[in-house]
This record gives sequence, structure tokens and C-alpha cells, in this order.
Amino acid sequence: MKIQYEGHSCFTVTYENRSVIIDPFLTGNPQAVKKAEEVKVEAVLVTHGHGDHLGDAIDIAKRNNAPIIAPYEVAMYASKKGAQVHPMHLGGSYAFPWGKVKLTLAFHGSGIEDGDTMIDGGNPCGFLLTMGDKTFYHAGDTALFGDMKLIGELHRIDVAALPIGDNFTMGPEDAVYAAEWVRARTVIPMHYNTFPVIQQDPQKYVDDLSKRDIKGVILQPGESIEI
Repeated sequence: MKIQYEGHSCFTVTYENRSVIIDPFLTGNPQAVKKAEEVKVEAVLVTHGHGDHLGDAIDIAKRNNAPIIAPYEVAMYASKKGAQVHPMHLGGSYAFPWGKVKLTLAFHGSGIEDGDTMIDGGNPCGFLLTMGDKTFYHAGDTALFGDMKLIGELHRIDVAALPIGDNFTMGPEDAVYAAEWVRARTVIPMHYNTFPVIQQDPQKYVDDLSKRDIKGVILQPGESIEI
């Protein structure tokens, strides 16, 4: 499994030449080095309806003739915009030809801004994405919550991407606890420094993880790791 960071909370995950993208906020993202038009994927995974996560999902899905995989309400919104969708919901899993997706809890919001209207996007989620024999946990936008311990107990997580930006999600202190609880072998910080209000020091976060014998990896947009 290859995990490439695209900036903010966006990752492209590839196994045996088949790729999916998660939360493709590329257009308008000051961190992004990849353009939405360059994305070639089998599916688009969206954790919730906020613009910095839904982002380019609909355009990418249409261009690639690929489904958007998302919580039901977000998927139905995307369907009305002309995208193929595979709706799911919390706790559910589904085996696709390229891998398995399971939706986890995330404590956040999911309002979709459509012009001057705010549409209810239902519940946000995180993703457990398994491709081959490796599992990537993308926590989505979330606060720290106790059931992260269960996620770690029930699943063998090779890599976890955890938000550290604070203000809208958990901050770095809480994200250290999250890393301990999910028991990931490697942790990648995400959702920080895109905007001034979520400015953080990822190196300090990784240093704090190392004090607990947890491997943290800072990826710059365009950089990747293979597991």
C-alpha cells in the first residue's frame, strides 16, 4: 500500500495500480501541489460535507467514472449533482474490487454549503480502508472520543491519519491519546496549517508520539510512504 499526502486531509491510497482518493480538497487549497484534473482513481471517499473535504469530489468522480463513497446524506447530495455514488453509514463495511471500506464514528459536523443554503449532511465519519493486507485509518475531522480504543482493539491498523489542527478538530495533545488508543504502527498528522486558525507544529506532535514509542511521520504535500 502506498499512501500519498495531498495536503490538508486529502490522501491518495494505491495498491497494485488501483487508487482511491480521500477528501479531495485540491482546488483552492493553498497546500495542494496536485490539481484535481490530474487525479486518476477507482473511487472517491468523502468523510463529510464540509467544503474542505467534499472539495473536488464530484468533479473527480464524474471525470473518472468513479463512485463517491460517503455517508448516506453526502452521497445523496452528490448523486443529485450527477455523480455515481455508493452510500454507506456508520459501522457499515463493504468489499469493493479494489479493497474494503468500513465507516467509523467521527465527532464533528457535516453541513453542506450549497450557494446560500446549508444542507444537512448527516453524520460525519472516519474510514478504515483495507487494500491488500494493509489497513489505513483516516479519522476524518473529529474530536477525541473513547471508542477510538475499540477501533484499535477490533482492527489491526497499519497507518492512521489523525487531525491535529485544533479549533475545528482535536488538537495535538488529544491526538496523542488518539494515537495510543488506535494502536497504529505509524501515525501521520493531518488537518493543520492550511489556514491560520489551525496552525500547529507537526514536529512537536511527532516528538510527543516518540516519547510514547509511537512512530510519527510528517508528510509534505506530494510525499508518500509505502507499507
